[in-house]
Amino acid sequence: MSHDEFVRICDRLDAGEPARADLKAATMHLVALLVDKAPGASVEVRIPPFAAVQCIAGARHTRGTPPAVVEMDAPTWIALGRGRLAWTDAVVRASGERSDLSPLLPLDQA
Repeated sequence: MSHDEFVRICDRLDAGEPARADLKAATMHLVALLVDKAPGASVEVRIPPFAAVQCIAGARHTRGTPPAVVEMDAPTWIALGRGRLAWTDAVVRASGERSDLSPLLPLDQA
């Protein structure tokens, strides 16, 4: 997705009740940027129901529950990814080593 397309989606999200398709598109764009910025498989980031990705270099996870998991809803993820919400102010479930994503955020300041 281009930055301009992401900006248009974010404008619609900011205008009011977000459409599911816009939430999904923005979520997928931001997780793709996260994986590009921090490739690896030591942390699983979950934004149900739209995405679950592994990122951040370190021990690779292959089966069962990963040792580090970060989970949040799509609006929180989008706000974090855009720099509209600080990690310390976000309601997220984060456990395990390297589960603090704040050094990687924001991802796209639309």
